[in-house]
Amino acid sequence: MQNITNIESGNQTTITEFILLGFETLPDLQIVLFLVFLVNYIVTMAGNILIVAVVVTDRHLHTPMYFFLGNLSCLETSYTSPSCPGYWPVF
Repeated sequence: MQNITNIESGNQTTITEFILLGFETLPDLQIVLFLVFLVNYIVTMAGNILIVAVVVTDRHLHTPMYFFLGNLSCLETSYTSPSCPGYWPVF
């Protein structure tokens, strides 16, 4: 009977890179996915900006719970908008 650790250590694969192909062969699906992600982005941004605006303008919401809710919405607004300075894709 063989040792189990020898069998498990003999079947190890190290992956150092991967290639992300995308949906180049399905142009109709690209448009649909773009619209889905665009709507998701717009709804997320509008909701977070609305939360921050309501918390700032309403004096009754100046409590610690809404302070942290406004901070989280502000942070999610900045996380949702990616920025890569100096990177412009060449088409």
